[in-house]
Amino acid sequence: MFRRRLRLSAAVTASLLIVAPAAISAVPAMAADEDPTVEVTIGSFLPVAPKPGQPVVIKGTVTNNSAVAFGESPQVVTCIDRHPLTTAAEIAAVPDEQNIPMNDRDSCSGIGVDNSDSTTYQVLGEKLAPNAKVPFTLTVPWGQWRISKQTGVYTVGVIFRGTPEGKSRVTAGRARTLMPVIGAEPLGNVSTALVIPLQHRPTYLGGQLFADDSLAQAMGPGGSLRRALDLGKQRRVTWLLDPALIDAAKEMTDADNYRIGTSYTHSVPGTNGKLAQTWLTDFTQSQADGNQVVALPYGDVDVAGLFDAGGSLKELVRQARRQSEQANLGVSARTNGLWLENGAAASRYLAFAAGGFQGANEASDLNLVNSAAWTTDAAKVLTPGTSVYQVLTPEGPAKQSRTVVADSALTAGGPDAGSDRDPLQVRQRFVAETALLAASVKGPATAVVVPPRGWDADGRSTAALAGALALPWLTPVTVDQVVKATPKPRAIVAPSAPKTNGKLAGPQLDKLKRLEKSINTYTSLLSDPETVSSNMPKGLLQSASLGWTGHADEAGQYAAVELGSVNGQLRKVHLVNSSLDKGNAIKVNLAGSNGTFPLTVANDLGHSIRVGVIVRSVNRTDLRVRAVDTVDVRAGQKWTPRINASAEQNGVIQATAQVVTVDGDPVGPPQPMLIQASQYGSVGWILVGAACALLFGTSFVRIYRRIRAERRNPPAADDAAADLSPENDPLHPAPLPAAPGTPATDADAGLPADASLKEGVGSKDG
Repeated sequence: MFRRRLRLSAAVTASLLIVAPAAISAVPAMAADEDPTVEVTIGSFLPVAPKPGQPVVIKGTVTNNSAVAFGESPQVVTCIDRHPLTTAAEIAAVPDEQNIPMNDRDSCSGIGVDNSDSTTYQVLGEKLAPNAKVPFTLTVPWGQWRISKQTGVYTVGVIFRGTPEGKSRVTAGRARTLMPVIGAEPLGNVSTALVIPLQHRPTYLGGQLFADDSLAQAMGPGGSLRRALDLGKQRRVTWLLDPALIDAAKEMTDADNYRIGTSYTHSVPGTNGKLAQTWLTDFTQSQADGNQVVALPYGDVDVAGLFDAGGSLKELVRQARRQSEQANLGVSARTNGLWLENGAAASRYLAFAAGGFQGANEASDLNLVNSAAWTTDAAKVLTPGTSVYQVLTPEGPAKQSRTVVADSALTAGGPDAGSDRDPLQVRQRFVAETALLAASVKGPATAVVVPPRGWDADGRSTAALAGALALPWLTPVTVDQVVKATPKPRAIVAPSAPKTNGKLAGPQLDKLKRLEKSINTYTSLLSDPETVSSNMPKGLLQSASLGWTGHADEAGQYAAVELGSVNGQLRKVHLVNSSLDKGNAIKVNLAGSNGTFPLTVANDLGHSIRVGVIVRSVNRTDLRVRAVDTVDVRAGQKWTPRINASAEQNGVIQATAQVVTVDGDPVGPPQPMLIQASQYGSVGWILVGAACALLFGTSFVRIYRRIRAERRNPPAADDAAADLSPENDPLHPAPLPAAPGTPATDADAGLPADASLKEGVGSKDG
């Protein structure tokens, strides 16, 4: 029992180290009593779906990745499980046997080994040395299978047998695949829509700047986007397109126009603009040839991640949909839609993202969901041969959303684990599934093939699917044709999902929040918000792209460049002061209880702005500053408002000056200020008030007493006359005496002309 457990552990370890799809990998033995394994790969299986009487040719290779040689004429043998699979559920139930030691796996029994002339097995020589790689070709006559002539699917494969040094003969490797057999009974027809994503992680930074040249290279010969587009020339397909890709390609169509780098000062000219132009031309022609275009939300944003983030980030989903609606794709017709997988297909996401934005059209918009989202409940919820449903969305204004459900089994490969990325295995599973569907469904049947995200990096599996569309029971159509073929879709419940289902990591969401805040501030700053560059919101959406899945570092760098670009524009609106220029705080004096001081705001942008200034105290609560109204400042101009402030106490007040938008959003960091307040304190004002009261009170008392005394003792008449004489008349005083030798006149003194001035004066004054 202990030995068997060790062998089981080795088999599990080997399964985790598979280096090629649909292949049984071998690793060095982990214990002395464990059996070594080899890698068996099936590279060719023809015909794809044999008819009764046709021989089958299987080609492949055996690679000894272990450190042990296999002797005693090692060989490969064709194997088969003769139990026919007649439904999709039976295909899905074929065990992969990963937890069973290789030598104990018996679901695929060898055939033809009892006949030395049989071509169903092949001896690989006297010995298979370590690291040796040997090709094989096995031809299986129809009679050797010993199976029914009716339509069905069988599990077949190739096993390797040999004798490790010092051990007995064992089965050390195996690879299996599915063999659809097309019987004599006629098959129905399956209208099949192959959806091919046209995607690339964001590289366009705005203006003429690209982070790298990978997009143009992908559009060139041998590139992933070039290979995908060429498939549309062979078969009718449906393009699943991120509109941001088209915008980026248009920017690089001039070979001398775009640059590669994260800043203009550290960039080099791009040289692949002609490749992008050719690709765009062929894309437009593909649509004209009848291939449908489904436009995703701009940037292919993470719908579930943004929704779960809530707040303003949640609204980016609808912003992405509006941006996509307005995008010019260079095609005459297109459909707008969503592509949701797994937990992201829950009704709350579907209800929010499918409507509630300008341009939403329930009659024409398209939602694509993979059936794997329903996990084990898919067989109970979905109907074979049907692809269009009304998914219940009670959380939204529309209680149902028309949804195309793609069959995930059509791209699953199998039956061995890890075979979903092997083109041959994917093709055989696709052919097997559609053949059984054509044989079992009465009436028109439809199938939609949507590969999982990140599924086919090199495009070979997608090409294998496109080639299989030539089979006689398949009719290539677009998704729109599938929808029209189902005028009254059946209502189904949406798949269940965990609490959160986003792909964006926490740090990436934090950068998104900062970037969005900066863009909103810049938009609020402009006198005409419509003049904001469209590259800013587009850069924000692309920072939230699902294209960053698995590339967290690149996603962070992209968002950082976008944030730096926006903040660079915000820094062009700033306070101007000689102290600031020297790196010091702004210094102003405040004399008296109230005072004013100037602050100057410069607008170095190419657009008019509307700004205000706010001054706040940092260390005291007695500073009072009158609010300054926001004003329009033209491009390249300055504005100098007078700041009215007051303080109740003397001393230095630490404060900040902040430029703000009309909405009160801060523009740039606050600038430090030192305000010197020189004025009376509250005690001083009390003393001044008391002194003034005493002065005016005393004067009033004296005047009042004098008036009262005069009323009590009025002056005599002679005294009154005397008081009114010219000598005593304060309003008509006597003229000053003339200088000696100056003749006097009556007019001057009112005396005789010959009167002596000396005598007169003397008689007056004694």
